[in-house]
Amino acid sequence: MKSQLINKIITGDEIRKAFLNFYHEKSHKIIPSASLIPDDPTVLLTIAGMLPFKPIFLGLKERPSKRATSSQKCIRTNDIENVGVTARHHTFFEMLGNFSFGDYFKQEAIEWAWELVTKVYGLSEENIIVSVFHEDDESEEIWKEEIGILPERIIKLDEKDNFWSSGKTGPCGPCSELYYDFNPEKGLQNIDLEDGNRFIEFYNLVFMQYNRDSDGKLSDLKYKNIDTGMGLERMAQILQKKKNNYETDLIFPIIKRASEISNIDYFSADERTKISLKIIGDHTRAVIHLISDGVVASNLGRGYVLRRLIRRMVRHGRLLGIKNQFLSEIAKIGIKLMQEDYQDLKNNIDSILTEIKIEEVRFRETLDRGEKLLDELVSSGEKLITGYKAFELYDTFGFPLELTEEIAKENNIGVDVKGFEKEMNAQKERAKAASNNIDLTLKGSLEREIDLFNKTVFTGYDSLYSEAEIKGIFLESNLVQEAIEGQKILIVLDQTSFYGESGGQVGDIGTIFSTDLEVIIDNVVRKKNVFLHYGVVKKGIVTCGKKVQTKVNASNRAKAAANHTATHLLQAALKTVVNKSVGQKGSLVAFNKLRFDFNSSQPISKDQISKVETLVNSWIMENYFLVTKNMAKSEALEKGAVAMFGEKYDDEVRVVDVPGVSMELCGGTHVKSTSELGCFKIISEEGISAGVRRIEALSGQSAFDYFTDRNSLVNELSDLLKANPNQLFDRVNYLQSELINKNREIQKMKDEIAYYKYSSLISSAEKVSSFSILVSQIDGLDGNSLQSAALNLTSKLGDKSLVILGGIPNPENKKLLFVVSFGDFIVKIGFHAGKLINDIAKICSGGGGGKPNFAQAGAKDIDKLNLALEYAKNDLFKKLKSYSDK
Repeated sequence: MKSQLINKIITGDEIRKAFLNFYHEKSHKIIPSASLIPDDPTVLLTIAGMLPFKPIFLGLKERPSKRATSSQKCIRTNDIENVGVTARHHTFFEMLGNFSFGDYFKQEAIEWAWELVTKVYGLSEENIIVSVFHEDDESEEIWKEEIGILPERIIKLDEKDNFWSSGKTGPCGPCSELYYDFNPEKGLQNIDLEDGNRFIEFYNLVFMQYNRDSDGKLSDLKYKNIDTGMGLERMAQILQKKKNNYETDLIFPIIKRASEISNIDYFSADERTKISLKIIGDHTRAVIHLISDGVVASNLGRGYVLRRLIRRMVRHGRLLGIKNQFLSEIAKIGIKLMQEDYQDLKNNIDSILTEIKIEEVRFRETLDRGEKLLDELVSSGEKLITGYKAFELYDTFGFPLELTEEIAKENNIGVDVKGFEKEMNAQKERAKAASNNIDLTLKGSLEREIDLFNKTVFTGYDSLYSEAEIKGIFLESNLVQEAIEGQKILIVLDQTSFYGESGGQVGDIGTIFSTDLEVIIDNVVRKKNVFLHYGVVKKGIVTCGKKVQTKVNASNRAKAAANHTATHLLQAALKTVVNKSVGQKGSLVAFNKLRFDFNSSQPISKDQISKVETLVNSWIMENYFLVTKNMAKSEALEKGAVAMFGEKYDDEVRVVDVPGVSMELCGGTHVKSTSELGCFKIISEEGISAGVRRIEALSGQSAFDYFTDRNSLVNELSDLLKANPNQLFDRVNYLQSELINKNREIQKMKDEIAYYKYSSLISSAEKVSSFSILVSQIDGLDGNSLQSAALNLTSKLGDKSLVILGGIPNPENKKLLFVVSFGDFIVKIGFHAGKLINDIAKICSGGGGGKPNFAQAGAKDIDKLNLALEYAKNDLFKKLKSYSDK
């Protein structure tokens, strides 16, 4: 890379390309960014540029080359509260890095870093400060003697700042960091690199040269490695001469669109408004990449991270005055900015925008429910909103504490801010515990031990039998050398005919055997291309290195194959009948059934289900022969093969083609021709989350068994209802009509009984001045009847009436119901039914609320019913007397 970029304000894309090209010219292989969903089970999301290379640093995988360079997308949310507040905190960021796997070391890393930042990016030496680990004399010497940095520009820092480690044990080493000085005119005396207004750390060089054991002792690694990281957003701020990362061309176009939608000028806005706009700008990039990589909003794990980010965007949009849906408009800008470098964004744009719209609509409904909850808290009569409730409003319903405080203050209610902060801190600790560290240790974990094995060769496409060698035995997640009769174990083979659970298809069952050994296999799982055979030793001793044979249960394999092919036909039929944009969101291919989850904002109608079934069964009868081929992923996609949204695929993929009907990327097992399915039947269709539907269906023998059971049920109903099968519908209709009529008669009788019960109470109303008070117990009425009784009594007693009824609806349930009803005049003079009923119900271990004129509550302690009614009566007499004396 020549120095044509010097003295030029360059774009974020140019900065990225300049970095990658610079190191590519120095024999580094350019590695595409890995997914935000890491292979590493110890980390929730890809949090660092080096994470995809972790197995290489551990020596568990072959290095792609001795040298590599990448621009890795990353997400961190452990300090999300700083996003938009500081100049440089982000949830989503791109980490530019160059890596050496046992090749070059400090000398080259430092020399090339200096060449890049000064010759390519054109930074002046007077703007660069370097830090080194205080014991790393070698790095200090290179900076001074080889690079020519003035000693005053080299700052020595301790282990806390300039020594990298992945954990208490494992690979580690000193760092050297490059800082940009925004104010070099202040001189080199008393430099404080913690001064964020003056300095920004933009390039970190990690020299991975030691291994630390459990005693803390350091020893030299056999192969020394280089791991570097340059924040793209930070370098853009420096080169584009912006006040913060948000105003660079990487993020500001998103902020600009949000400003346009909210009719706000960013540069003249106050600081709080700018923070909201920055949060929307930052979170947009995180959200589009998370969805593109296959994350679906939920309340767990990665799904919760996505949901939380979207909800923060909606909430800050509301603070900006945006009342309508807007996130998809913002997302389009984010996708346009990044789609050239991240093609998956372009390919998945429809799915990304659909998921965002669904989640935004859902959260807006949640916000409305939150407002209702806040109204109930305000009208409950309580004088303090607890920290727990305030945090629930914040975390679940998206209400910022400031908004809760503002509404509470308007109603003369306090908020437990300390309690809120306690809940907030507890959540932060939970988030940090989700891990911001990358563990490079190997001890005591099945997930890590399987990295020691080579890829298991799967031979099961062509045969249900194979010869194999036992390569590993796990007993209670620990590697052992042998296992005996009766023990439950996991076996790793060099090759196998057993299908390992993946792609939604369950693992095979069967046996692993030899002349003196038999292991019953009840499940097989594939992890990182290693097949784990779960089983019980029925006969003999299992030992590593033993030659064995595998035998898959043929009947169950055939059922799974039929259901897997049926799943492909189902997706093709849904695309034809419902919408061509239908895409798989998940699946289960079991021996006895199949389950298919797909995106759809509307339920599938009965007519559509019928058409889907008919279409699939027509394809079955037409007896299409399946064609399977291995080909390049790019070639398969060009031919129209369907890939599951968010799924990871190798460069070479297996394509399963039902000619003219369906073509999918799939590693599962399938039938040879569609006629082997026999028939297909959908047994259920339901929504499982916002915008996601689920179909369960049967094929082959399972479908025939289903029809047999249904036929038996119809025959039993015919005998019970004394009608032949063709008359069942009319017979059931007639019985339903009879039942409705009888229920009406019963309800009419109940209403008459209720009327006689409460109408006699009018004469027992007590007078206080011109007011009528009626407080009474009335049992045997359900909630609706008790409510009608109170409203009728209030109507008859007039607008100065106060009616309180309490009772036991059913003695067996031992529950209480209360209702309070006030006339219009009573409400005008300041009485509030909702506040009073809450006090009454509390006496009986209950609670409730409502409006000023009417409220209802439930309670548990029936022994205190009389006490509660007496309290209510005395309270009303006291308040009315006080009013009359005015």
